Amino acid sequence: MKDSNELTEKESLQLITEMILKAKSNFHENGTGPILWGSVIGFCGIFTYFQIQLNWDTGFFNVWYLALLAIIPQIIIDIKERRQQLVKTHMCAAMDAVWQVYGFSVFALIFYFNIVPGASANLLAAEGKQLLIKNLQTGVIETLHPFVLSQGSLLILLYGIPTLITGIARKFKPMLIGGIICYLLFVISIYTENKYDFLMNGIAAIFSWLIPGFMLRNIYLKDRKENV
Repeated sequence: MKDSNELTEKESLQLITEMILKAKSNFHENGTGPILWGSVIGFCGIFTYFQIQLNWDTGFFNVWYLALLAIIPQIIIDIKERRQQLVKTHMCAAMDAVWQVYGFSVFALIFYFNIVPGASANLLAAEGKQLLIKNLQTGVIETLHPFVLSQGSLLILLYGIPTLITGIARKFKPMLIGGIICYLLFVISIYTENKYDFLMNGIAAIFSWLIPGFMLRNIYLKDRKENV
């Protein structure tokens, strides 16, 4: 009976140890998602800056379509990770919720960018009003179509929210620093031209996701090797 109790205790301790190790390995993501989005957004932002600066003509192709295409591998990554994740802590669940809400917010903001100008023009037209702009050098008065100012700045601000939350909650300094960089770039972007906003979008993505993603990947592979 005594041996049986000892065996049960040993099995229990072993089970608890295994659960802790599994939870530890899941504490950090494997870095695939941050690397994916850091690469895509970083490339798109920097490419768009040079496209404007050097007057590159890419025809009908918009490089930001890559961000839409990146959703496909992200879905595959999510499905694969859910199948492999045997233990999900409250922290992991909370972080998943933060990034899911962030994803919805990005699409909502892009929807806002595309809908508000046209909707504003229609509202003004319904009231019999029209926005006009005067060129002080030539004196020519032209119609001003409504538009959302500093779109890139708002995106950078949004990048910083989930990144900073993750960095603080998980005490992961690379994302903490990345989030702070996003807020600094947001302030700078308020005073710069649109082309520089794209450049700072790319820089923000690299420091917030790409670099921390490689570090997360390294931690994940190291933990996986130790737990095998």
